Amino acid sequence: MIHGVIFDMDGLMIDTEKLLAKYWIQAAQEAGFPMRMEHVLQIRSLSAIYAKPKLQAIFGETFNYEKIRARRRELTAEHLQRYGIEKKSGLDELLNFLQKENYFAAVATATDRTRTENYLHQLGIREKFSAIICGDMVTKGKPEPEIYLTACRMLNLSPAECLALEDSPNGILSAYRAGCQVIMIPDLSEPEEEIFPYLTACVSSLDKVIDFLKGENS
Repeated sequence: MIHGVIFDMDGLMIDTEKLLAKYWIQAAQEAGFPMRMEHVLQIRSLSAIYAKPKLQAIFGETFNYEKIRARRRELTAEHLQRYGIEKKSGLDELLNFLQKENYFAAVATATDRTRTENYLHQLGIREKFSAIICGDMVTKGKPEPEIYLTACRMLNLSPAECLALEDSPNGILSAYRAGCQVIMIPDLSEPEEEIFPYLTACVSSLDKVIDFLKGENS
């Protein structure tokens, strides 16, 4: 039976993946590199240790990952300060259901702790989560399983008792390797054939997870 639900954040709970994509492309192009959406999709949810060599393999060793990422963060922060953060559809319904039914909830995100806490507090949902595990709190980020294994330990649950919610292939692989059941809620792209074996289900919005949990634990 499922007793805990572990959430990715960007593109899953908050509608920021489109911003990350837009501003990765802008920051890279400002630096003279022809980044396109296809390149951004390859690094979704990847920790820097994996994203940096991947991008340098595409654009060459002169791709200054740290400088371009810092510019991307600057552009994203300016956008969010101006327009605010958007919740993804069905988030409040799912969180309220989990709280009512006494499920444990955690966040497992590649985003750093400071920004994660800031986003969750701004949305008024920080108190819904028993544990927050961020990219700067683990040695090996997604697609390695460490972040999900850490989340399970912090919830005092086994991976088999936890359901992971993800929108990206790298996050899905991380959760699957940890031994969690995985549901995909697509954001920037639909699931490709090679990730289907890792998925327990694929649903259109977060509130659809409620029906799965009702059936799983009935």
